[in-house]
Amino acid sequence: MVQLTFHGAAETVTGSRYLLETDSARVLVDCGLFQGLKELRERNWNRPGFDPTTVDAVVLTHAHIDHIGYLPRLVKLGFRGPVWSTPATADLADILLRDSARTQESDAEYANKKGFSKHRPALPLYEDRDVEQTLRLFKTCDRGQWFNPAGDVFCRYTEAGHLLGSSSIETEIRQGPNPLRILFSGDVGRYKAPLYHDPAPPPPCDYLICESTYGDREHPPVAILDQLCDVVLASIRRGGVMVVASFAVGRAQQLIYLLRVLIQQGRIPELPVFIDSPMASSATKIFCEYSDEHDLSEAQLTGPDCILDARNVKLTPSAQESKRINSVTGPAVIIASSGMMTGGRILHHLKRRLPDPRNTVVLGGYMAQGTRGRDLKDAARFIRIHGEDVPVRAHVAEISAISGHAGRSELLRWLQPLPAPTKTFITHGEMTGATALAETLHRDRGWDVVIPKQGQTFVLEKRS
Repeated sequence: MVQLTFHGAAETVTGSRYLLETDSARVLVDCGLFQGLKELRERNWNRPGFDPTTVDAVVLTHAHIDHIGYLPRLVKLGFRGPVWSTPATADLADILLRDSARTQESDAEYANKKGFSKHRPALPLYEDRDVEQTLRLFKTCDRGQWFNPAGDVFCRYTEAGHLLGSSSIETEIRQGPNPLRILFSGDVGRYKAPLYHDPAPPPPCDYLICESTYGDREHPPVAILDQLCDVVLASIRRGGVMVVASFAVGRAQQLIYLLRVLIQQGRIPELPVFIDSPMASSATKIFCEYSDEHDLSEAQLTGPDCILDARNVKLTPSAQESKRINSVTGPAVIIASSGMMTGGRILHHLKRRLPDPRNTVVLGGYMAQGTRGRDLKDAARFIRIHGEDVPVRAHVAEISAISGHAGRSELLRWLQPLPAPTKTFITHGEMTGATALAETLHRDRGWDVVIPKQGQTFVLEKRS
């Protein structure tokens, strides 16, 4: 018997965790943190819904924290099997998980110092030693090659176009001459996205697990370079600093690349760009190591060997260097993580810059419910940071065209060549997005579509 249980990303966007069980294996696909609303974040402290010591292996789609961030907690609870990923995902996971542990430890320490946590004392979900133990479990496999994480479960990675190393997972349960085929979409990227190749067409499958982050929305039909150029020039006219909340891995590198293109084309001046994130600094170096995975069709740049190197880009890995940015008056760009403003150095920049109407705060991509990014998107007048209500007087701009997630029509374009699976599970979306995509696939293509609930289990059977 084969069964699949949804322990995360069910009726919500984050916390991707899918447990696949067969007669000879228990494999967890993705192992992410819940983010956003408090009730979701609190799930990270609950038992995961299964015994981690009985899981044979974990297979990852990509390195974002909502897909890998629970791994050290899983190891802390007793998991000892291999963690499979692409080589780039493994390298990015190294810095992302270390940064996640440091951020949690730092936030817990700050909360204890300031006394604004309800917990006495505030504790991190896991620590750096848990990350070290986790990283020793990683095994890698290139896209296009079959690997065997456990028992009768075989997997193969295909390009997802969402992030360096990101992949969909083609899975076969090899019981008898005709395997049961399951496809995990992972996060599907955009077509013609800067730096990334287009997502590969999905292979035929019996069961599909498909994300729906933008299942009910389209990205604006505007060229990303034009949108970014307009926001930068408007920020310069206001005379302040442009603060960009960016995921340190992926989005930050895309922004460096796009700003380089605009400068080389003469559309914006060569203004200083501060990358205020140790993780983003390290990730940029990893991106340069995997230059063969870059899609540079947006523009042909001249200059250094790595397209992410530039004299106006200043990496600020240390806390002292970060604090010195406080004296910058502009025009300048500060790119800091986290992307949804849930923690990290971006919070200190927001406290410093939000009260000044000359400054600009840029939101790029999806902002989950319960995050500060979503509050700013919804025109909040105050943002709660470190126990204080910070007034929002800065201009808030959105550059949604830089989102790493496929819009509704792009998701449908990706799915278009796929023959109807026996059943399709819609995950990794808020209910509005998941419902919209499910209804479209059922109405227009006649597919059997389900939006699973948290903890719900389904038996997967071969077609008769």
